[in-house]
Parts: sequence; structure tokens; C-alpha cells
Amino acid sequence: MGKLGISIYQEKSTEQEIKNYIDKAAENGFSRIFSCLLSVEESKEVIVEKFKATNEYAKSKGFEIIVDVSPKVFNDLGISYKDLSFFKEIGADGLRLDMGFTGSEESLMTFNPEGLKIEINMSNNTRYIDTIMDYMPNKENLIACHNFYPHNYSGLNFDHFMKCTENFSKYGLRTAAFITSQNKVTFGPWPVTDGLPTLELHRNLPIDVQAKHLIALGNINDIIISNCYPTDDELNALGSMRKDMVTFDVVVNENTPEVERKILFEEMHFNRGDVSDNFLRSTQSRVKYKGHNFALFNAPEIIKKGDIIIESSEYGHYAGEVQIALNDMINSGKSNVIGRVREEEIFILDYIKPWQKFSFKEAK
Repeated sequence: MGKLGISIYQEKSTEQEIKNYIDKAAENGFSRIFSCLLSVEESKEVIVEKFKATNEYAKSKGFEIIVDVSPKVFNDLGISYKDLSFFKEIGADGLRLDMGFTGSEESLMTFNPEGLKIEINMSNNTRYIDTIMDYMPNKENLIACHNFYPHNYSGLNFDHFMKCTENFSKYGLRTAAFITSQNKVTFGPWPVTDGLPTLELHRNLPIDVQAKHLIALGNINDIIISNCYPTDDELNALGSMRKDMVTFDVVVNENTPEVERKILFEEMHFNRGDVSDNFLRSTQSRVKYKGHNFALFNAPEIIKKGDIIIESSEYGHYAGEVQIALNDMINSGKSNVIGRVREEEIFILDYIKPWQKFSFKEAK
């Protein structure tokens, strides 16, 4: 997992609000900023002054800053792709091309003497990145980031998102996508405020669940909050979660014995390589706890998708195996349901691949 990021919109906030946000984000381990020039309509001098002050402050807190631009911004500010010193002047580490050039220009830009990162919009399933690669760019300075979508129902279709991402990740490029705060008083760069996700299926989900889904997919390096301002709880939830694997929040049955709790929360879990349609199977615990008596204490007639099972000793050599149900199933009468994945996270189970690692945390 790469970096956690925030977005700032200079024209819609006071300098103090932005600095407070940068402080809170830094405390929670965030280290990247998406900054937008597309919606700014001030003079070049004012832009330099404002952006420089904010960016220097963010830099002092360890942030990398990428500024969103388009050919129109280049024209309005009198910038040429052959001379990117303006972005160095405002304290940016890179620029995101919301709309690109022909591929040759992007390749040349990656060799800019300022060492700025050139970020490509990765939400279109075209041969655009292949063309840039044909022109032999400096891959060290080439990164990619999806769009966000303010209008309800306008976010990316999941399969399209996966295809677009594959176009970029096949070259080993660093990738990024946006998740949206559910704070009701947020804003982005445009007047519409129906949330601001990359993926439409994320629009109304809790922010930590959106992030967990991207972590499960494993193809996005940097995860950026697109709208301002998220709640402190949202920042804390993202800052405190594991970024190297999905951690499922679980509600544990109150009668669960100590050994079963220990297996759930202290052991390393991964999905077996020989996968089943019906459950994720984490089998190392049955080896470690061989011989322990796993008494039957909660065997409901129906096991539901999202239920967490630790097999009882009545299941012979399966005793102690952890399973998470992917479908509703009839219980043999030998399987203990020891808890359940948080409802909003159950869909993420479908994205866990063979051998993929995951962990559990008790829901508050």
C-alpha cells in the first residue's frame, strides 16, 4: 500500500482551515495532497502566492503535492509543456494532466529538469498510456490517478475501473483513486455535492469500507479523500487501519471461548489456494491447535453470508479451521458461528483472492 491522501481546494477555504486540515491529516499518517487548478480563476500572481504558502506548509509536514491541470490551464497561465518551472515555483511535486496531449509531450515532460512527477488520468480505457510508453518516458516520474465523479450515479463502473487500472499497473506505474467522505457538509471543486468517489459503488459507503475495498483489490497504491472536509472519525479510521491487507470488522458472539478469540484476532489468516465458492478458508489454526477440544456452542441451522465459523471438534481434523461464509448454507450441526463481518463490508469478501492475507478487528 502506498500513501493516504487528502484534497484541498484553495478557492473554497481559508488558509487557516486548510492548515488545520493538513495538521489533522499528518497526525493520521496522510502524506499526499491532490490540489486543483482547474476551478481557480485568479491571476497568475495571486495563484503563485496562495498555492506557494499552502504547499510550503504542507511540505513541512511531509506531504507530496500533485496539482490538477488541463491544456486550458496551461493556456490561461501561459505555461508550456516544455517549461514546467511554474509548478516548482508554487511548491508542487508534480502535475496531474486531467486531459492529456499526444503521448510525445507527456514523455518529454517526464524528463523535466525540476524532477516533477507527471500524473496521467487513468479513467479512460484507451491506448493512451501505451502511446506514452512507446515514446519512452522516464518511468520514475510517471504516475497515474483516476478521476472522481461529483454527480450521483456518474462514477465508474467496476469492470471498467478494473480494465483501466490494468492498463497502467501492467507497466508497474504507481496508481491512485479517490474515496469520498460521508460528512454531509462537504464540498469539492464543482458546485455539485453528491459525494466524490471514483467508483460509483462507493458513493454511499462508509469511508473506511471504500478504502478496504481498494486494499482488497490490490491494484491501487494511493488512496485519496476527494472532498472537504471529512470528520475526525473518518480521518482516524483511515489512519489507524492496516494498509497491507484487509481487516474485517467483526461482531463476536458473546459466548466465544478464549482460544477461538485468540485464533480470530492473533493468528495470521490467508485464503487457501484451492478456493471454494462457499467460504474463505484459513486453515493454519487447525494445525496449531490440533488436539484442542473445540466444544460446540453456537450452531445455527442456517449459516449466512458473512458469518465467521470456527469448526468444532465434532468435525474431526477440520477442528479449529476458520471459515467466512460466501453464501447462505445449511449447517451440518457441527459448525460454530463465532461472529459476523460488519454488514457494510460483506461484499468485500467476494474480492479476496487465493492466498490473499486478511485480518479481523472487533467492531466497537
